[in-house]
Formats: sequence, C-alpha cells, structure tokens
Amino acid sequence: MSTTGTAPDNAAEIARPTDSKRDPEQLRHALQVWLAGRLHDGADPTVSGVRLPDANGISSETILFDATWTESAEDALPGAEPAQRTESTAEDGRRRAHELVARVEPTAVSMPVFPSYDMDTQFAVMKGVGELSDVPVPTAYWSESDPTALGAPFFVMERIEGTVPPDVMPYNFGSWVSEATPEQRRTLQDASVDVLARLHAVPDPQQHFGFLRLHDAGPSAEQSLRAHLARQRGFYEWAAADGPRSPLIERCLDRLEATVPADDSPAVLCWGDSRIGNIMYRDFEPVAVLDWEMAALGPREMDLAWMIFLHRFFEDLATLAGLPGLPDFMRREDMAARYTELTGHKCENLDYYSLYAALRHATIMFRVQARAIAFGQAQQPADPDDMILHRPTLEAMLDGTYWSRVP
Repeated sequence: MSTTGTAPDNAAEIARPTDSKRDPEQLRHALQVWLAGRLHDGADPTVSGVRLPDANGISSETILFDATWTESAEDALPGAEPAQRTESTAEDGRRRAHELVARVEPTAVSMPVFPSYDMDTQFAVMKGVGELSDVPVPTAYWSESDPTALGAPFFVMERIEGTVPPDVMPYNFGSWVSEATPEQRRTLQDASVDVLARLHAVPDPQQHFGFLRLHDAGPSAEQSLRAHLARQRGFYEWAAADGPRSPLIERCLDRLEATVPADDSPAVLCWGDSRIGNIMYRDFEPVAVLDWEMAALGPREMDLAWMIFLHRFFEDLATLAGLPGLPDFMRREDMAARYTELTGHKCENLDYYSLYAALRHATIMFRVQARAIAFGQAQQPADPDDMILHRPTLEAMLDGTYWSRVP
C-alpha cells in the first residue's frame, strides 16, 4: 500500500475540528421570526425540533428543523421562487408541517476551511441541477443573504430521509456499507458513477452555469483545468499565509502546472465534492446529492478522480489501522469502465487527475489541521508536511509508485 506508519487514534476528529455549538432554543426562535417574514400574512409559523447533527462535512453548518404554518389556497409550495407575501389570512388555509434543513455560512471566528463561501451560488447550483437534470437534489426553498437572522448568510432546503456512508469512523472501518453484500455495494458504486454521468450531461453548462466559470477560463476542459490550478495555488497561499508552508504541496502544484494534459473536449458541470459521503442512499440508490460548495465547470475526470481518491484515502487509513477495508469496492478501473459505459467518454490521464485530487485534499487537510492546532486539538509538528494525513500517498503519486501498490 501507499502508506506506512501508524494513523493517529484521533485522525478522524482532527479532520473534523469542532466549532462552537449554538443554543437550539435561540435558533428555533430566530428561524421562526425569519419564517414569519418570509411567508404570507397570517401564516403564523412555528418552528420545533431544532438540532445540529454530527454530519459529514467540515465546512458549512447544518441545522435541521421542523416548521408548521398555515397555507392559503393560493399558496404554492415554497421553492421555485422566494416566497412572496400575500394578504391571505389564517382562515383561508390549513396548517401544514415541513421538514427542513438550513445550511449556514461559517463565521470568521470559526476559522473557515475555505477563504469564501457563497451560499447564493450553492443555492443557484442546486436549483439549476434540479431543473436541468434528473440528478436527485433536495428542493432549494429560500436563500437568505442577510446575516441578521442567524449571524451569517444561509439557505433552506427540504430534508430528505436516507443513509449516508459515514466519515467518522470511515464507512470502510465498519458500517452499513461494509456489512452490505458485494452485490449491494456494486449497486451503490454504479449508481454513484451514474450521478456523475447524469450531472455531466447537463446541457449548455457554459450558459446555464456561467456564474461558475473561473476568471479567464476558456470553454475547453484543458482551459478550465489551468484556471482551476491557478485557483488551487491561490487557495494554498491563503491557507499557508499565517503559518508554515508545505514543501510537498508546492512540489505537487509545480508538477501539475508543468504537465497539464491536452484536452479540447468541452468543460462540463462538475459537482466538485463528488464523494459517496455527500450522497444520501435508500436501498443503495441515491436519493439526495448534497454539498455543492465546490461546484465548477471543468474536466469530467476531475469529478471521477475525486470520487475514486476519497475512497482510496479511507482505504489507506484502514490499512494503517490493520483493518481489511473494502478492496473490491470503488476500484479505479471499475469506476472508469462504468463511466465510459454510461457516457461513451473514455477517461484519460487518471494518474494526473488522481494526483490533482490528492493535492486538493492535501490543501484542505493542511488547513483543517491548522484549525485543529488553533482549537487545541493537535500539536504543531516539526515537519509541516506531517500536517497532511495522506503525505505518503502524495509522495508515492509523485514518484509514480502509488497505483502499483494498490491491491
């Protein structure tokens, strides 16, 4: 395998530094007041069941809540457009319950993982994907750019029931995924690749999602990739601005910038954070695709390689922990073959895109570890590259030995 040594006992928690917990009662009141301003006069909303789940992800804050209000006969379900106030009264309608989720932009005091969050953009991506494809995304109801209600911008979407492959502990350490049959895991694997194929088939992404086009990026996969690399270097410089630098990350960036593969195929709509931990499943089929903050226009392989690499990341951790993992699950050749079967597109340069995925993850982990150190959850190592949990993977990818070691 690509990694040696011993994984820290708290590796998963280091990857998920805590933020200050809000008071659910205060949140309940704030959301109820906010809803009253969004709904028609006489809606009289009540909010209950507010909770902050220990969910996958390390960026936006998630708030689950239930809301009930009186709907008038003229009311449409919220979602297609921001709700409009009317003069309807409570006598016109009936009380109806709604199961909702708010995703809230992190505050500066929480030392955010990314330099900026645009909740309106995430909201627009979800709405666009829902309207232009059959990718299962929650209905996006409202986007609120005013931070008054919750202290930061947020959006509200429907809550969908399903099961997510856990990050803590990783699903391949022991979970409903590892306990499933090989056939069930194959169903999940193929259906997850199908999500990418359907997303990448969204028509005219440059027109419908032009707001995701990076500065100076052209319409081709290669042109968009060069813009992504420039942004990735900027992200690293931001992450390292107030602390140590990583020679390993800088070597990866130099290699990637010097070896950009030629590709004149059109850029497609990419999910960005395309991993199974961001999908809710029911009977091993996707019912909700979540977390769109990394959505972009780019090469198809960028999404596929990210999905493959994030599984490899967990597999390498399982090896360090002395666990069998899931070596027959989400193998690179199987994933690429399935994608080609669905789309007709032969995935090229997966070694390159795998290194890019590992580099992106390394930069995020570098920032996350800096957060953990700032929160007192970890000690500053003597070698900054040791802040990257998958350092040996990156080193093996750079010297071209990683994939030959994968069983």
